[in-house]
Amino acid sequence: MNLITSKDNPLIKTAHALLTDPKKRKKLAQTVIEGVHLLDAYLKANKTPITTIISESGLANAEIQDLISRLNKQPVIISDTLYKNIRTLGECLPIMAVITIPNLTLHQKIIKDCLIINGIQDTGNLGTLLRTASATGFDTVICTTGTAHTYNPKTLRAGMGANFSLDIYDNVSIDEIFEFVKVPLYATTSHADGLIYHKDLTQPLALIMGHEGSGVDRLLLESATPLTLPQYGQESLNVGVAGSVCLYEILRQRQFAKPPISS
Repeated sequence: MNLITSKDNPLIKTAHALLTDPKKRKKLAQTVIEGVHLLDAYLKANKTPITTIISESGLANAEIQDLISRLNKQPVIISDTLYKNIRTLGECLPIMAVITIPNLTLHQKIIKDCLIINGIQDTGNLGTLLRTASATGFDTVICTTGTAHTYNPKTLRAGMGANFSLDIYDNVSIDEIFEFVKVPLYATTSHADGLIYHKDLTQPLALIMGHEGSGVDRLLLESATPLTLPQYGQESLNVGVAGSVCLYEILRQRQFAKPPISS
């Protein structure tokens, strides 16, 4: 076993930079996933990591051993001290993998459900929306220019592997949305009538979730049917929770709405 102990090792330097530097992730079109859950989800999606890194003590863990058996090449083993110096996840099973960031571009008309994420900045909110989109059957996600990156390691952790089951388009202009999205637009807002429970959401649509502070971009909002959630207190829901409520209301209307009770 060739054990790496130096922080100056080129692979280790690259992995650390990918975990901490968005410019490096953009330049290489790569990112890092940490922990057994994300790597398991990645492999289940029939994807292959570029490199897998494990701490020396992690080799004895049964879950890590199972992941190693499913890899198509041997992992890189590094010292426990070095692993702790480069990790960002904290106390978890010591395994991480360098993966390729997909680069999807809109070139066909979207005629099915999609989630449009417009300017959301918080990686936790973004990951929550990706995870809920996957859970509710929205497998196409479009992120406009200025939105936090969907393959930021923090977003990946919040999404719990949802990225790997979704078609995600990053850095899409509003003009491209108007050109390619050919289903009705619905935008969440707290400044208009249009209670979500009074809307028919049973047909293919694009749900737009906007920036935590300023909301959905004016051009998109003017072209969309507004959706609002009831609010009885002073505090509104954060965008991750609000989007999840909307996605599950869409699912409820389509799959779980009860027929009228006959007399």
